[in-house]
Amino acid sequence: MATAANLVLGLDLGTTSVKVSVVDIHSRKVVAKQSKDTQAGEGAEQDVSKIISAVHNCIGRIPRDLLKNVTKIGVCGQMHGVVLWNKETAWTTSSSDRFELGKGPLSSLYTWQDSRCSLEFLSDVPKPDSHLRIASGYGCATLLWKLRNEPEELSLYSCAGTIQDFLVSMLCDLDCPVMSIQNAASWGYFNTQDKTWNLDILKTVDFPIHLLPKVMDSGSVAGTLSKTWCGIPRGTQVLTALGDMQCSVLSTLANEIACTAVLNISTSAQLSFRMPADFTLPDTQSSIEYFPYFDNRYLAVAASLNGGNVMASFVRMLQSWMQDLGFGVPQSLIWDKMLTLVKQSNSTEQAMTIIPTLFGERHLSRLPAAEVSNINSGNISLGNVAKALFEGLITNLHNMMSTTLLEQYGVTQLVGTGSALSRNQPLQQQVAVQYKNIPFKTVQEGDASYGAALAALNTPRTPTD
Repeated sequence: MATAANLVLGLDLGTTSVKVSVVDIHSRKVVAKQSKDTQAGEGAEQDVSKIISAVHNCIGRIPRDLLKNVTKIGVCGQMHGVVLWNKETAWTTSSSDRFELGKGPLSSLYTWQDSRCSLEFLSDVPKPDSHLRIASGYGCATLLWKLRNEPEELSLYSCAGTIQDFLVSMLCDLDCPVMSIQNAASWGYFNTQDKTWNLDILKTVDFPIHLLPKVMDSGSVAGTLSKTWCGIPRGTQVLTALGDMQCSVLSTLANEIACTAVLNISTSAQLSFRMPADFTLPDTQSSIEYFPYFDNRYLAVAASLNGGNVMASFVRMLQSWMQDLGFGVPQSLIWDKMLTLVKQSNSTEQAMTIIPTLFGERHLSRLPAAEVSNINSGNISLGNVAKALFEGLITNLHNMMSTTLLEQYGVTQLVGTGSALSRNQPLQQQVAVQYKNIPFKTVQEGDASYGAALAALNTPRTPTD
């Protein structure tokens, strides 16, 4: 049972939902949790006000007797994206115990799904001094596009950050935003070895470098609550915001053996594992990228843009076809029926093949495209098509990060998390089939909000506390 002042709060501002976990410091167990779909929009742009509203909705449903005993707050969220604001007008610190958005200019959240930066555009921007590529949807790429196409909008703002950086800035009432190495790396034009922005390179194209946040080590303290927030005491430590991928891995590995790879399939899909402490960054780029983790370690990551979003697009297509035929069918019914039919589908040597890269892949030079081949009269049932789609999603991941590579680094277990995987047994079966040499299981602990809370637990309290 939780006692006074022994709790930490973890928040995850995801692509489609906000999740909150309250964790006991001593037992490291979740004592309360809430989640809320943001309904902030899909794709390239999301409504910041709806995301902040979802945060307050979740916090408001946590018992006050728990919130008053929170001693630290960890925050994470969707990586790569960018929000622009002015500190003087972005929020207000009224007499209420909530933070309210101000009436000044505040941009949309331009998400990791933003596709405005064409391959031609990206080939014309400076080459980063980084082992990580620059891609459409990355914060610096979005800002470069706006610099070239909408420079007048950039002049309206004095600050920029990810959506989770914005929340931390608001909670701590920061004049200038701070950003963790994890999120800075996800923006591009950041050297993870010397932990600095590529300022000299960006200056050559008149990039608005004043918008770049100050970078801090992942797990460091950004500041303290500037006022009591929903019952959480003023002065509570707030960590610099982290990446949701890293926090999801941290929470999944909390109770697992060291040699574990984590497969997370939600809106997108990531397969990752922690590299050895003596790992040296490669000179060439491939389908695998190496993102900063914790304690100066790296994660090897196959970050696919195609996951639950592809399956959701397929279900929406089926629903649209039914509407065209004059039948209104809810998506939940389509999902249930589809999963049932997959289990009943006939195994055939003439199975349909689907390459499900509907949203492209960052490591591929071709435009986003999905492909379907080997179609015949015996494999066009809904169950067979859905099975081919699930197989294609895992095949795409396996092509990015193979069983051989996992075994090369001593991975002895594969753990699956994420809403799009945990609720889809046929998809789980495809993972077990394609990674057949590595034991596979699913767990519920892959919640990034729990990982954000664990990161807060692992951060020493400052001497002034």
